[in-house]
Amino acid sequence: MARIELYFPEPVIFTTNIVVSVMDINYGNHLGNDRVLGYLHEARIRFFESLGYLESDIEGVSVIQADTAVVYQSEAFYKNAIQINIGLGDFSRAGFELYYQLYNLTQQKNTALAKTGMVCFDYKERKVKSVPEKFKLACEKLKNTKA
Repeated sequence: MARIELYFPEPVIFTTNIVVSVMDINYGNHLGNDRVLGYLHEARIRFFESLGYLESDIEGVSVIQADTAVVYQSEAFYKNAIQINIGLGDFSRAGFELYYQLYNLTQQKNTALAKTGMVCFDYKERKVKSVPEKFKLACEKLKNTKA
């Protein structure tokens, strides 16, 4: 079986931690794959907030998730502390890529790598919009500062 290959782009531009709760555990007694998407969302919201934005208001536009790829690397269990690092991928006219590295602090190993393609969107007009230049510059500044 061919596997998806993801590579985390350095530098890490944002880090946050989440502790695996009992609600995150599936019948295999480990972190459920569906909950990983929730972790990505939570980390992304925290990242936007660190820049002074809401997911629903980045310089007047919202973002919508266009695609997601996840490569699972190891199990995580109840009460494990997961550090989520975010890295920045490419920008296009209307979107950008965020990469996520989920590192299990409790077990000292990677849990997953992920990528989301985000598109700027106006929900009132139901139209794709350009990435706000001020947001793009803030992201690039973070990338250059951390490098």
